[in-house]
Amino acid sequence: MSFKKIVLIGGGVLGSQIAYQSAYCGFDVTIWMRSEGSIGRTQPKLDAIHKTYIDTINVMDTPQGKSPLVWAHGIADQDSFSKEECLAKAEKAYKSINLELSLENALKDADLVIEAMSENIEQKHDFYKTAAPLFDEKTVVVTNSSTLLPSMFADDTGRPEKYLALHFANSIWKNNTAEVMVQPKTDEKYFNEVLEFAREIRMIPLPLKKEKSGYLLNSLLVPLLDSAMDLLVTGVSDPESIDTAWKVGTGAPVGPFQILDIVGLNTAYEIAAMSAAQPDRPIPYAYADIAKMLKEKIDKGETGVSAGKGFYEYGKKDEK
Repeated sequence: MSFKKIVLIGGGVLGSQIAYQSAYCGFDVTIWMRSEGSIGRTQPKLDAIHKTYIDTINVMDTPQGKSPLVWAHGIADQDSFSKEECLAKAEKAYKSINLELSLENALKDADLVIEAMSENIEQKHDFYKTAAPLFDEKTVVVTNSSTLLPSMFADDTGRPEKYLALHFANSIWKNNTAEVMVQPKTDEKYFNEVLEFAREIRMIPLPLKKEKSGYLLNSLLVPLLDSAMDLLVTGVSDPESIDTAWKVGTGAPVGPFQILDIVGLNTAYEIAAMSAAQPDRPIPYAYADIAKMLKEKIDKGETGVSAGKGFYEYGKKDEK
């Protein structure tokens, strides 16, 4: 292994997933928390992820589970799958993740630190400046930020040559890509080490050799979602028809409004509101109207799949 001790900064949706997947693949994993309250929010996420892995492994052991749309490559390869081995790895991972309140203790002897904090510029600046004197000489630091470029924080880390971005898709056990992006001061040696780590946790590493806001996935996905919502708010068509056009026309399993419900409308609203404040954008979608529409749905509690309703309605998980 290129690294041994992995430290997650933040145990949110993706932070907890990255932690669990890394532990599942045999790494020593610690999640640093700001407070006892943070632990209270993160532990249920780890509990839910553990259950998801167990349920997914059981499904993978059925004929239906062999479907390319169902199989979770972050968990195992089909030609070497063993239900018993995967269940044992999941159980070991679940029991091995450390939750730590002391930043100094968390960072001690860390090989790789993965910052997975919320997209708040000042909080990230403050974290890096506080952590910089605590990093071991060997420690490589990456950010999982999806909207903020790593060059914004490189000098704060005190080790810009060992700092870059490592961005994951949601549900990493099945959507197993890892976008590895340099910033101008990144040393190629550490770029290659992070690419290797991505492989070791069963991700498909996607190298980005220069900074690009949105990386690869979001650079492709966001324009699709923006275009779909623009078609809706300008009265061209309805969500069902727009989704059908995309799914039938391309063979995609879901349409843009289904994707929006999965991602959550809060995230879509933040992006639309930010875009509305930049009227000189090269593609002038009706961002103000899009933001207004999303805000109205959010205010009604229609934030997507997790709320039971977004652009579509979803039955609650405990309903038959």
